[in-house]
Amino acid sequence: MNNRFGLKDFIQIVLLGAILGSIWLSMMQKTRIELAIEGVQTKLGDIEQQSMQLQRALEKGLAERPAVVVQQGTAPAAAGGDAWARPGVKIERWPAPHSASDPAKTAGLAAGGEFVELFEAQPAKLVPYISSDVYSTRVLDRVCESLSTFDPKTLKMVGALADAWQVDPDGLWIRAHINPKARFSDGTPVTAEDIRWTFMDFVNNPLIEAERTRSTMDNLKDVKVIDDLTAEFVFKEPLFTNMLVALGDPILPKHYFSKFEPAQINQGTGLIMGSGPFRIANLPRGGDDLDTQWTPGQDVVLVRNEQYWAEMPTLAGLRFKTIKDDLGRLVAFRNGEGSMMLPTSPQFNKVLREEPDFEKSNYALKWVNMRCGYSFIAWQCGLRNGKTATPFSDKRVRVAMTLLLDRERMIRDIWDGIGIVSKGPMNPESPASDPSVKPLPFDPAKAKALLKEAGWEDRDGDGILENAKGDKFQFEYTYATGGEISERLARFVKDSYEKAGIVVTTRPVDWSRYQEFLKLRDFDAITMGWGANAPESDPRQIWHSESIKEGGDNFTQWVSPKADALIEKGRRTMDEAARMLVWREFEAAIAEEQPYTFVRVAPWLRFVSREFGNVNPYKTGLEPQEFCKVNRSATPTKN
Repeated sequence: MNNRFGLKDFIQIVLLGAILGSIWLSMMQKTRIELAIEGVQTKLGDIEQQSMQLQRALEKGLAERPAVVVQQGTAPAAAGGDAWARPGVKIERWPAPHSASDPAKTAGLAAGGEFVELFEAQPAKLVPYISSDVYSTRVLDRVCESLSTFDPKTLKMVGALADAWQVDPDGLWIRAHINPKARFSDGTPVTAEDIRWTFMDFVNNPLIEAERTRSTMDNLKDVKVIDDLTAEFVFKEPLFTNMLVALGDPILPKHYFSKFEPAQINQGTGLIMGSGPFRIANLPRGGDDLDTQWTPGQDVVLVRNEQYWAEMPTLAGLRFKTIKDDLGRLVAFRNGEGSMMLPTSPQFNKVLREEPDFEKSNYALKWVNMRCGYSFIAWQCGLRNGKTATPFSDKRVRVAMTLLLDRERMIRDIWDGIGIVSKGPMNPESPASDPSVKPLPFDPAKAKALLKEAGWEDRDGDGILENAKGDKFQFEYTYATGGEISERLARFVKDSYEKAGIVVTTRPVDWSRYQEFLKLRDFDAITMGWGANAPESDPRQIWHSESIKEGGDNFTQWVSPKADALIEKGRRTMDEAARMLVWREFEAAIAEEQPYTFVRVAPWLRFVSREFGNVNPYKTGLEPQEFCKVNRSATPTKN
């Protein structure tokens, strides 16, 4: 059969060609548009950077002019004077935030570069006041700012967003003035309304899952806007925590977060905007743009905030990469995939012992700072999931669980001897800790007697403890996966308790799911750690019975009228020395009831590449905004 090419075929080919040509032209046009948009965005970024550089140069030039002498209680008329302040009350004034160690004074450092921190676990989300783990905190601290901060060298509270404040001598109000230069990362000025909105409409909105912070604000009565740059915090009564509540929490941009519904904020994973030296690279623009936010599994990428209003960091950006395996993390650090890591205690000792040249190319840091916390096993004192009672509702059982663990041996065998046995929630170096309160010893005989007193004994000779109803003593031990230390700890715990006739089922879970289990109270026993963010913390957040509500941080659901009373007394004791004595009583109450088995207090350990300089261990920890790339091509000069 012959194939004929007719008019119909010709028309079809022409039409097909026209369609393909149209598609090609459309794609080309789209590419041109995308390239044009990218070009515009690049130009805008360049313009933004150049304008900020010009502004800083101008500010520097002005700063070099002869200074205007300002008397106490007065200010140049152009600056508005002290009209914002309450008459007759002392004003404490503060300069803009600056490095404790000036990078410019260290030779051989260069601007730019990306600093990569290797995380041991994946943060579940990055949303201020919603996020709660240590990893999200490390990110949030670089992006968000509060009215004050702690001086890295002295630990005294100094101004950050605030350039001045007043404190009521009677302790019922604090008035703060914002530095007029303060800007969020999109260039919008920080205002008193942002402060009011953060505290009253965001944190105190019951539809927003900010229970952790909300539990510490029970004494905050109101936040008033005095003028555009002045806010006043009003309290129900004088508490020692009032300063930290008012000045220590991050201020959020109302114009940004108000774009989102409470459910979107609660479910968000990367809604993080502030006024700090860095900003997140992929920030959603609004409620219809949530697909662009950071999600777990991705590296967290921060870039330098070119709108930053204070001392600009020299680093171009920070990256946070998660490597859960301890050995894999060390290998990645050695291969240059990370600039800083937290080594395990055995890794730290082994590297320094076996590699004498290690510190030529890396810092090996070991020091005690205010963020040194404690690790523990938390016992579910209430109903698991609101349904099932555990054996740990009985304090005799909880005390016995501590007596059955040889914690000295744990530190020696699991952590290679680094750390000391923890005795409670107070740092042992703090005046709030009573030297006469000692950690409970390893004493299986006493533990056995307590368990028998509580009704647990081997009634049928099978080696397992039972109660009077014949129920076996068994529980589930929850721990985070990914590390050699956590696996060794789980084996030690299981073996120790099974020797005493207690059946242990281990439940390894990803760290990102921990917050879910804590909120739901879905555990029998769970291991983790607490770290501090201030030299003195309010114990109400973790230990008061009121913090059981709404998924608060008393996730063990431990209730102690004695501890509650001591917490309330301590919060109302304004004299520091007297307050320390109250906290010592509180420490003794915790030791008596053992809602946690306190395991270990440890110093901070860090490996940091010497590709970066100006790395200084402070009382506050480390200050990454000070870090600088080392300029290897720099020629040494004689001073």
